[in-house]
Amino acid sequence: MPLQPARLEFASDGTPFSADYGDVYHSAHGGPAQALHVFLAGNDLPGRWQGRDRFVILETGFGLGLNFLATWQAWRTDPRRCRRLHFVSCEKHPFAAADLAAAQRAWPEFAELAAQLQAHWPPLTQGIHRIHLDGRRVVLTLVFGDAAVALRGLDLAADGFFLDGFAPARNPELWSPDLCRALARLAAPGATLATWSVAGAVRAALEAAEFDLERRPGFAGKREMLAGRFRSRRPQRHAAPVDRRAMVIGAGIAGCTAAHALAAAGWQVSVLDAAGEPAAGASGNLAGVLRPLPSADDNRLSRLTRAGFLATRALLGELPGVLWSACGVLHLGREPVQEAQQRRTVETLGWPPDLVRFVSREEASRLAGLAVGTGGWHFPGGGWVQPASLARAALAAFPERVDFRPNVAVDRLERSNSNWLAQAADGQVIAEAPVAVIAAGTAATRLAPLAWLPQRAARGQVSHLPAAATPALDLVVCKLGYVAPAVDGCRLAGATLQIGDDDPAVRIADHAENLARLELMLPGFASGIDPAALSGRTGFRPMSPDRLPIVGAVPVAGPPATGTRLAALPRLPGLWCVQGFGARGIVWSALMADLLLSRIEGEPLPLENDLVEALDPGRFLPGMARRRPGKSGDAG
Repeated sequence: MPLQPARLEFASDGTPFSADYGDVYHSAHGGPAQALHVFLAGNDLPGRWQGRDRFVILETGFGLGLNFLATWQAWRTDPRRCRRLHFVSCEKHPFAAADLAAAQRAWPEFAELAAQLQAHWPPLTQGIHRIHLDGRRVVLTLVFGDAAVALRGLDLAADGFFLDGFAPARNPELWSPDLCRALARLAAPGATLATWSVAGAVRAALEAAEFDLERRPGFAGKREMLAGRFRSRRPQRHAAPVDRRAMVIGAGIAGCTAAHALAAAGWQVSVLDAAGEPAAGASGNLAGVLRPLPSADDNRLSRLTRAGFLATRALLGELPGVLWSACGVLHLGREPVQEAQQRRTVETLGWPPDLVRFVSREEASRLAGLAVGTGGWHFPGGGWVQPASLARAALAAFPERVDFRPNVAVDRLERSNSNWLAQAADGQVIAEAPVAVIAAGTAATRLAPLAWLPQRAARGQVSHLPAAATPALDLVVCKLGYVAPAVDGCRLAGATLQIGDDDPAVRIADHAENLARLELMLPGFASGIDPAALSGRTGFRPMSPDRLPIVGAVPVAGPPATGTRLAALPRLPGLWCVQGFGARGIVWSALMADLLLSRIEGEPLPLENDLVEALDPGRFLPGMARRRPGKSGDAG
């Protein structure tokens, strides 16, 4: 269901006001002062985050971002601040970027921070949006959607709660007993809360959810406010690691972005690869396509590619030296039936037009500069990225923390005491660390801990067309295959897909297949080009059975007992994998690196729980249990 953005309105005294809820966004006596008095002081901040490794705040009701800006500024000016600050906030009706900027001009004391927030403001789509600020030391996780539903999908341990919805009488769902129980599930030991509301129903719901409450002096004309502390003494489920050393096996786009995320969070990382340079394998193509893949029901693939697309766009904005272009992507319908489905999908999703829009055959022809047979999706912010340049830039971002070691082939990976040992074929220890990340692409299953993984190598060949031999093309066009604007004098077209084919040679027959697909996309575009005269590249993509990435803690091999839940699978301590990117390495890389880091660190996750489970490497083991011999029908 499309998001309904908030409308920027003002009460007679100039205070931002919601006509839908009949309530103001903050006190008429001063929003910044209210944020400091009620929410920061109510949670005993900044004192409680001082000297800590990290601090996590969960807010109900982002509104105009006032509490976040006040918290970020307080953190910035505190010399004893925590190393990393996580601010997670739910908002059912987020503001459009222009309205947010207009409202935030009322707080000149936050002008610099507000400008950064506005520059990173995400498109208004359902789900989780992750924004990295202040050198990735401040992480804002925006959850767009109904908090009563969205909280059930979060995985985090909040140290402080900002309860800042509209008045309970006008927005009761945000103060209900069910929501308070959801907050308790997400509370860290000793978590605190603060709210301006002292309504009896609110107090009763919070007390029933194991929060001890006290009344404190309220702000301005309000006599009282509430502060509270979580009384449960359950153990910490999201403890941060103490020894931040890791090794990453594989320097493709998966391994390099994973190393970048770890290094940005303060880890010392060794990156090992058998090749002489980064991205020498499947990530070595001249360019790859960056765009989401919508569906009318916004299924898992749709949600993941949208989140991945936005995460990659954000990372590209951080890293200098990456060769890429936001030239736009035109995804044409295969035939009129699919074209109609694409139109309905855009209408159903209601995504902002700067993310995706449907274009007719006539407009698609204008965008492509050539006559096409169907309309389809236009992604204005999509484009192409050279994966090798992204891999190199990711490794170079933190040279003091990333040690890239080329020409190092890992033959075995074994656990010894509290470390993982990467060994060469002769038994020599190449590297060791308490955390190991397997990002070795198709070679991952040669290592014993992942030998069971049902990942397959998919051969793909791309063709390099001389740019001068084709008409001009200013954007990426997709339809069964793809063709990109010129990169280094070549136009990339492809790609073939063969499972179980291990031939590394570039084949004329595959060039002919790529040209045939190109003719279906853009009739006449490559006419006269001889496939025998083309150059190209063959790569082997790591494909999972369900075409989704494989990211998470590596489980112990072997079929689990029937009925074992995914979360209960035994795991190999300190061993993780980032695998199965297939043909979508550009789209997946930044998001999967963020997910990996968040899981290793025990920080708030950038995806909902159902998506995290859909990516977990352990998802393949229950299927093995169902298929094991003798399970049923065995007469003995």
